Amino acid sequence: MPLGLIDLPWWGYVLVILGLTHVTIASVTIFLHRHQAHHALDLHPLASHFFRAWLWLTTGTITREWVAIHRKHHAKCETPDDPHSPQIYGLNKVLFDGVDLYRREAAVTETLEHYGHGVPNDALERHLYARHSRLGIALLLIIDLVLFGSIGLTVWAVQMMWIPFFAAGVINGLGHYWGYRRFAPNDASRNIVPWGILVGGEELHNNHHAYATSAKLSNEWWEIDIGWLYIRLLESLGLAKVRRVAPKLRFDPTKRHCDAGTLQAIVTHRYAVLARFARSLTPTARQEVRQRQVAATLGLREKRTLRAIQNGLQRGAENLPETERVILEQALAASPLLTTFYAMRQELVALWSRSNATREQLVEQLESWLQQAETSGVIALQQFSKRLCGYG
Repeated sequence: MPLGLIDLPWWGYVLVILGLTHVTIASVTIFLHRHQAHHALDLHPLASHFFRAWLWLTTGTITREWVAIHRKHHAKCETPDDPHSPQIYGLNKVLFDGVDLYRREAAVTETLEHYGHGVPNDALERHLYARHSRLGIALLLIIDLVLFGSIGLTVWAVQMMWIPFFAAGVINGLGHYWGYRRFAPNDASRNIVPWGILVGGEELHNNHHAYATSAKLSNEWWEIDIGWLYIRLLESLGLAKVRRVAPKLRFDPTKRHCDAGTLQAIVTHRYAVLARFARSLTPTARQEVRQRQVAATLGLREKRTLRAIQNGLQRGAENLPETERVILEQALAASPLLTTFYAMRQELVALWSRSNATREQLVEQLESWLQQAETSGVIALQQFSKRLCGYG
C-alpha cells in the first residue's frame, strides 16, 4: 500500500480523523452558528478567516446559505416552512438525508435574501469560498492523499460524512425528537445528552432554542459545552469577545408580592417558567386522567394521552402535530380541571405576548393571574404561584 508523508498505526489514523473532524465541528458551532447566525460573540479577523478557510476545505459550506437556513429554522420551527424538522419530514429523512433538505432550501432565493444578511461579503467570499465551494473539498482530498497515501482517501471520506451526519442529521433530527427538555419553547427541541463534546456543545439543543443568542449552550453545572470552553480560550487570547450569554433566573424565597422585576424575570425566562409550570402540574394532571378515566373514555392509551397533555402545557395546542392536538382537545373537553390548567397556561403566555400593553398593565395582569391561581383550590397551582412571586 503506497504511503504518504505520514505513516501511522491504525489507531493513529483514528486519532487524526477524530482530531480533524473535531476542528470542523468547532468551526461550525463557533463561527457559523454562534458568531454568524446569532451574533452571540465577535471574532478577531484571524480567527474568523481561519474558520472560513477550514470550513471551505472540509465541508464546502457557503456561509450565507448555512446562516440563512438556520435562521429560517428558528423563525419557522416545526412548521411546514421549517427547512429540516423531523416533526414534519420524519426522523429518518432528517437523520439520514438531512443534506438533501439543506440543498433544497439553499436553492430557495427568497430564503437567502430574507435570512442571509450580515454575513461576510469580501473578495475571498465572493470570488473563492462562495463561487468555488467544491474546490476546497478537492484540495483537501489532494492534501490527505499526499499526507497519508491511499489511506488518505478514507480520512477524506470520513471528513466529508462527519458534518452531514452529525450536524445536518443528528442535531437537526435527534435534537428535535429525542432527549430531555429543561425549557419549554414552542418547538420540540431537546438536549440529546448533557455532555456536549462530540458535536461541540450542539447536543444541548433545547438550551439553545430557549436562549438562541447565548454564546454559552450549557445552563447547569452538570452540563458540558466544549464549544464554550474553546470560546473562552479564544477570548483569553484576544481572538474573541462574548456579547451575550443566557442570564441566570434569580429566585428569592422570601419575596411574597410580584412587581416589575417579577414581570421582567418571567418575560426574560419565559421558557424556563413554562417548563416549571408544566412540570408542576403534570402529577395532578396524571391523577386527573386516571381518576376520570380520560384515556379510556377517549379510547386511547394513558401514556399517549398524558404525553399530549404535557406537550400541550409546554408548547400550546397550536404548535403540536395534528394527531396530538386532537388528543389534547378531547382530553380538555373531558375534564374541567385540565381545561383550567390549559387556560391558565394560555393566560401566562399572554403576559409576554401583549406588545401593546404597558408595564403597569402587565403587572396588574400578572397579579390577577396569581390571585386566580391562589383561589383555584388546586395545590399545584398555588405552589407554583408562590414560587412565581419569588422571581426577579
